[in-house]
Amino acid sequence: MNMKKVLFLFWACLTCGLSYATQPSVFPILGGELSNSAATSVEDIDEVIPRMKTLGLNTVLVPAYWEFIEPSEGKYDFTLVDRVIDRARESDLKIVFLWFGAWKNSMSCYAPLWFKEDTRRFPRACTAEGKPLEIASCFSEEVFQADNRAFEALVKHIVEMGSDVVTMIQVENEIGMLEAARDHSALADAAYKRGVPQELLSYLKKNQKVLHPWLAARLQRDRLTAQTISWKELFGDDIFTDEIFMAYYYATYVGRLCQTARRYTQMPLYVNAAMNSRGRQPGQYPSAGPLAHLIDLWHAGAPQLEMLAPDIYDTGFKGWAAQYALANNRLFIPESRCCENSGVRALYAFGEHQALGFSPFAIDQATPQQAASVTQAYALLRQLFLLHPQQTWGLLFDQEDKERIIRDGENVLTCRHFFTLPWDPRATDGSTWPEGGAFLMRLAKNEYLLAGSGVVVSFATAYEKALEEERVLGEDGFVAQGQGSQDVRSASPSFKGKRLGIGFVDQVTVAADGTLQFVRRDNGDQDHQGRHARISCGEWKVLHVKLYEY
Repeated sequence: MNMKKVLFLFWACLTCGLSYATQPSVFPILGGELSNSAATSVEDIDEVIPRMKTLGLNTVLVPAYWEFIEPSEGKYDFTLVDRVIDRARESDLKIVFLWFGAWKNSMSCYAPLWFKEDTRRFPRACTAEGKPLEIASCFSEEVFQADNRAFEALVKHIVEMGSDVVTMIQVENEIGMLEAARDHSALADAAYKRGVPQELLSYLKKNQKVLHPWLAARLQRDRLTAQTISWKELFGDDIFTDEIFMAYYYATYVGRLCQTARRYTQMPLYVNAAMNSRGRQPGQYPSAGPLAHLIDLWHAGAPQLEMLAPDIYDTGFKGWAAQYALANNRLFIPESRCCENSGVRALYAFGEHQALGFSPFAIDQATPQQAASVTQAYALLRQLFLLHPQQTWGLLFDQEDKERIIRDGENVLTCRHFFTLPWDPRATDGSTWPEGGAFLMRLAKNEYLLAGSGVVVSFATAYEKALEEERVLGEDGFVAQGQGSQDVRSASPSFKGKRLGIGFVDQVTVAADGTLQFVRRDNGDQDHQGRHARISCGEWKVLHVKLYEY
């Protein structure tokens, strides 16, 4: 199935009610990526792949190592690849293979030794001072041909042996330049002096109205009609132009690998990116990788790619996810820090952005608490994907980012971290708050489903919300002593509109046919006498909320 159709159908699954369970080729990736060395022996593979099934994953992201696949030039060994496929098939798991080819985290550390040793045939990238780096130069045709032959052999083998198991391929891993914004080797300098290729100029002309704002702001549009133009003339004279130059050539290299793969399969292909975080400059982070601000360079050079995917390890998860959840780029998070917050982050990504998938890194090394977070969230998500929502949102809160107000027509949903409630001592005893998050969906008018951990949601009409007063609640959940008006008769102006009340809050599960199965009712103390729906930190629930107007 064409990936664009896959993405459309999965979107339909979340927004129009198509159950992915009835579409075997269309399912979200409830994933986990193995640590780098976890698949370097058959013994490790035999242990780790079945264990991933017990964690609740449906897909495992597994490295395919060039140095093991081609230990001697031209002689291929797929023992490890086959073992992964066999164990995944036995465990009813899908596999995304990660091609650790010419580059892994910028470096050429997984290239075979015969490749590493022959620097004359396979030259390295260099800094401006001439320092060679442990990074193969993407400007070398010899480098490309060696990488491409091994990648071609891998793709052919996957198509022959594992087409029922392998769902996607990641092409290289976290490509990017370090120590310098661009390669300054002789081959790279020659390419730089030739100026901007006509293919890129044509792309920029055609797409100039929809370019990423960062690139659009740098582009000298009046120079796009020039027959020849330098990189500096088109983009400016600074380190970011070096990054733009390098990004285009990394992308064209990857695009050629994709063309090779396309001779054998229409399987989705993607690239992952190490983030440009913490105020670092190009070369301090992996410069020129498939970063959000460089998306147009990557689309121009490698149009066969389905996605540019962020590896999110830094704080500010929501901000990083939003950079990649674009109209021309479906959000897929192949790596995220594996921690006790992983579960709620997954719920947020699927609820807010209809993500294609989520995958904590090194999940094979996770602590029981970290793994439990993922297992609990994935168990909820498997149920949610069976439903027919009219609209979905994602919630994600921490100690600083505590509240989100959602306006859904005439309904206003005030969503907060659970510790904003006054009665949990962890809210005020100096404890670091765990993240709270949820997948929120509207099933029908005045009917919602809330699934997650560590959140509280209250409901009001737009009119009621506009008149709402700030009140400080005491430990019993009522107005604290001495707060607010002394005379309740004059506490508010005349009320002339309608209010939203909670008809019921039910804990439910979702059956295989998509029907809601009653577990228990949370009215009374559990919904604070009709004031909110809540899920405590540490609990994982699905709540069915039915509202009424009065």
